[in-house]
Amino acid sequence: MTDIAEDTPTTGQKFAAEVLGTFVLVFFGVGTAVMSGGDYLSTGFAFGLTVVVMAYAVGRVSGGHFNPAVTVGAALGGRLPWSATPVYVGAQLLGALVAGALLFGLLHGFEGYTAEGNIGANSYGDQGSGYAVWAAFLLEMLLTAVFIWVILAVTDARNEFQAFMGPLAIGFALAMIHLASMAATGTSVNPARSIGVGVFGGTDAILQLWLFILAPTIGAAVAGLTYPLLFGHGSEPVPGSGLSFGGGRKQQAMYAPPSGYEQQWNQGQPQHWQPAPPAQHWGGHDPYAPPPATPPQGQPQAQPQAQPGQAAPPQQWGPPAPQQQPGQWGQQQPPAAPPQGQPQHWGQPHPDDDGEDGRTQVRRPD
Repeated sequence: MTDIAEDTPTTGQKFAAEVLGTFVLVFFGVGTAVMSGGDYLSTGFAFGLTVVVMAYAVGRVSGGHFNPAVTVGAALGGRLPWSATPVYVGAQLLGALVAGALLFGLLHGFEGYTAEGNIGANSYGDQGSGYAVWAAFLLEMLLTAVFIWVILAVTDARNEFQAFMGPLAIGFALAMIHLASMAATGTSVNPARSIGVGVFGGTDAILQLWLFILAPTIGAAVAGLTYPLLFGHGSEPVPGSGLSFGGGRKQQAMYAPPSGYEQQWNQGQPQHWQPAPPAQHWGGHDPYAPPPATPPQGQPQAQPQAQPGQAAPPQQWGPPAPQQQPGQWGQQQPPAAPPQGQPQHWGQPHPDDDGEDGRTQVRRPD
């Protein structure tokens, strides 16, 4: 049987998966937009299909984010610890920039090619379609929120079709979003996609990048925070996710796994009962426990021997007292039996009991 630890992706493998997935998304999606002259159907399905293909290919390694907005939404939605977000975002930016650089170089194969305005950069206002800045901001924020809601829903642990249908639903959602917004902003909903080609699109494209970074991030934050409130957590939130940015020991303790008993109970497995530890009693022994057994009459008691150079240990009546184990706070040795011929008093004296001197005398049966 394969060890589970061997199948757990490393941080380097997750980084590589996000670099590759984002590279394919930007290179083929933006490349289709440029090569097709901005054809809506071709470009929308190119972005959607790349997400589907790469999610099936490397989604098992990193989850297939390929988008900083998705990473932020996943972290706020309890699916990813904040400590992992720098790795994901860094990998996504790297993959997008490599894709943008290759597109920039390859498109120069066309004679007289100029990258400014012809590299698929997102835009608004006079530098784009003339779409107003406030409308572009709200549109990108809304579309990103819808995209993150879809992703969180189809990857919910309660969705029994998530393994097979998840990538398809996410890819079709991205294609749908492109078809509805390409004429306005060129459709970002992905800061890495905008940065990857925007830095090669000239000064105007660079100056407009703030909108395509801020608006998708806010939309992703809204979706990540509201999804658990609207639909609940499909699984236990990952330690260090949500609004707990630390992810330290306190957060680990908050989401500590249940005890072995709780796990067996939840899974319906039989319990393996073990003897309960001795009860702890304030002030000493259990007053309801039976008295310690006394040896038969006439048999000598084994007394501990003194070691050379040590004082002789005190004499004991009755069997040797058990050694006190660590952690048994408040337990004392059972009372020693008194010498023969003297009345024995079991239990604690009480002034309201009958008997001489306000005590109840219980003699050992002969």
